[in-house]
Amino acid sequence: MTGFLFELTFFLAAPVWLLMIFAPRWRGTERLAASPLTVLPLLVLWAVFAAPVLPELWAAVSSPDIDTFRDLTALANGAGALWAQVIAWDLLLGQWMYREARRLSVPPLVMAPLLLLTVLLSPVGLPLFLIVRALRTAGRKREPVLAPA
Repeated sequence: MTGFLFELTFFLAAPVWLLMIFAPRWRGTERLAASPLTVLPLLVLWAVFAAPVLPELWAAVSSPDIDTFRDLTALANGAGALWAQVIAWDLLLGQWMYREARRLSVPPLVMAPLLLLTVLLSPVGLPLFLIVRALRTAGRKREPVLAPA
């Protein structure tokens, strides 16, 4: 059962990612990406994983060291809880990136690879997006502002 729930964690987030990557201009995508509620099913799974290993999880987060985390991830529910937390965080991060890109009119062909990279390796995707965001923001500041007549 734990293995199934582990796999389900990603599949619950995948539809949001797929919409942001492949249907970025659809109104439904914009509404979905604007909602933080997309992570609630993932947080429910986190709770299911975390409940049986709560003492070990608490030990790992309250006094973190590599051995405590290694012990936690050796437990199926411990690894599942950490996975659900990462997937939820990455999804919120991806939704923010998507919304910022829409706000700044970053082309979907630029964002699609960045979102794909973020879902796979967010520590790589986020800094690249921040560079694109900074360039886009700097470009907007250089545009002349016309005063109303």
